[in-house]
Amino acid sequence: MLRMSVVVLAEDEERRQIQEEAKTQVVNAHGGLMKMQSHLHVGQSFLLTNPSNGMEMACRAVRIEESYNVAFEFERPAPKFWPVVFPPADWGLPGKS
Repeated sequence: MLRMSVVVLAEDEERRQIQEEAKTQVVNAHGGLMKMQSHLHVGQSFLLTNPSNGMEMACRAVRIEESYNVAFEFERPAPKFWPVVFPPADWGLPGKS
């Protein structure tokens, strides 16, 4: 879990550009879950900016939950987008395979 501010740039139903500061709930190298005030729909593309490092990523909403929680995925994996270090895929406990 990582709670941080991000900026969402998307279009509303009337194709007007909206920009909103959202708060992440969970993040990973493939996307995450964030809380928004605006409504996005499943499959909608948007641009996500991490203000702490200036990185931008094209994203797509994959699930909309109650209270405008939006699950999203990056256009391509981006482990350096978030200020965390993800363990390698083969990481495990000693003696375990």
